[in-house]
Amino acid sequence: MRRRAPEFRRPARRRLSDWIWWLLGIFVIAGLMLFVVHHHQQDRFGLPIRDEGPVTEHISHGSLNLTQELLSSTSFARQLSDQMTLAKAYIVIAKEHIDLQLAWELSSQIRKCQRLLSQAAVRGKPITQEEAHPVVSRLAQLIYKAQDLHYDISTTITTLKNHARALEERANAAIVQSAEFGQLAAEAMPRSLHCLNIKLTEAWFKDPMLRRLADEHRNSPRLVDNNLYHFCIFSDNVLSTSVVVNSTVSNAEHPQQLVFHVVTNEVNYRAMVTWFLRNDFKGCTIEVRRIEEFSWLNASYSPLVKQLSDARTQANYFTGASVDQNGETKFRNSKFASLLNHLRFYIPQIHPLLEKVVFLDDDVVVQKDLTPLFSVELHGNVIGAVETCLESFHRFYKYLNFSNSLISSKFDPQACGWAFGMNIFDLIAWKKANVTAKYHYWQEQNADQMLWKTGILPPGLLAFYGLVEPLDRRWHVLGLGYDLDIDDRLIESAAVVHYNGNLKPWLKLAISRYQHLWNRYVNSTHPYLKECMMH
Repeated sequence: MRRRAPEFRRPARRRLSDWIWWLLGIFVIAGLMLFVVHHHQQDRFGLPIRDEGPVTEHISHGSLNLTQELLSSTSFARQLSDQMTLAKAYIVIAKEHIDLQLAWELSSQIRKCQRLLSQAAVRGKPITQEEAHPVVSRLAQLIYKAQDLHYDISTTITTLKNHARALEERANAAIVQSAEFGQLAAEAMPRSLHCLNIKLTEAWFKDPMLRRLADEHRNSPRLVDNNLYHFCIFSDNVLSTSVVVNSTVSNAEHPQQLVFHVVTNEVNYRAMVTWFLRNDFKGCTIEVRRIEEFSWLNASYSPLVKQLSDARTQANYFTGASVDQNGETKFRNSKFASLLNHLRFYIPQIHPLLEKVVFLDDDVVVQKDLTPLFSVELHGNVIGAVETCLESFHRFYKYLNFSNSLISSKFDPQACGWAFGMNIFDLIAWKKANVTAKYHYWQEQNADQMLWKTGILPPGLLAFYGLVEPLDRRWHVLGLGYDLDIDDRLIESAAVVHYNGNLKPWLKLAISRYQHLWNRYVNSTHPYLKECMMH
């Protein structure tokens, strides 16, 4: 068969197949290039993931600082925490809109977040992306769902403000309730002290010798000898009074020259007398009397006695709480209405023959010799006291109602306050200034509780105004019944430390840091104290 000439041949099919092969080759090459580029990018972004194992292993040897994790803007813990906060807000709103299903779902995811955070803290490793992703995604979906339900930002803010206000009110109510419970605990007599009183009273009735000794001590000439050092204590607490006396005589250079005048009430009189007659206090003289002996202390003489017979005044003193002129809650303490507590304003009437006395509260501990206090020059003033105006809240305006013209017209609101609890009194100057009459006047003016609410310091500030001689601060350090941060050096230098406040040293709620100062003067070996399980 004769072949055609080349120019008459048909090469079209071969050319077409060549182009197809060329195209296929190009696609293959392009695919290979894309494959290489894709894997190169995976390698670049995958390096941190592959290195995460060793890094995590390194962290596990240390301790995870969860606080730093929560503060870090790139951590999953921070992301979970932020979403939890937002989810909690939407739970509140969902419940208000009766969307309980959404609230339940949000709560479920919040619990998962909390579980993840807890696990991270326990194992000491940060939360990984694999752990966080499902919870974060689901929470995000639920939050978007809440937003779609028109829980807009305005509604959220308004709702949260209302709930914040409600929580604040509940917190304030809890604070008030806690303070009232604390007040009750502070006022209640511990079972051990009650036990001690019963045993001492029982001993009084069993031993007639005690009654004869008590009568003999009442007639001692030392009780009116102005060459001796006289101390007044008004208390219904046998053990605390014993600590005051014991600490005072233990630190005195000449305890035989000390005379203690103790006044208590009828209920505790026998126990108090028995205790001081049956225990040795280094030869000092101790007189115990009962307030019921003071027949002159009646409603016709004392405005306080008259007011206490009024039902409204009793309610003011013995029930509930009040708000003072500064807007702060003040808890009424029945002790403020106790006549024993107000006897300090009647010392010249109780001891008409004495010239100088040191008054001691029953919640103080004496650490140094107090006899030099009788030589302090009062410059014609009636009372020597430590001032307490190092901070502004101990000035007159804190205690008194200066919106009342009777107060504002006669007193300086910035006048310095001072402390009861350890005071030296010049009884001659007292009678000359007629301080007790001034106290009566202010008690009468405050019959409606409009000048001050409660306490004995406010009437003291008024009655002794302009008659106070400031003492060195080291004579009297306060705050051991409420302040946890008193400087140890100040306590060591103090002649007297005062457990003013509710945390008394004989109570279980006492501040343990200061309790040893009081315990060292408790006769823990006494059989009655052992039986009553004081320690």
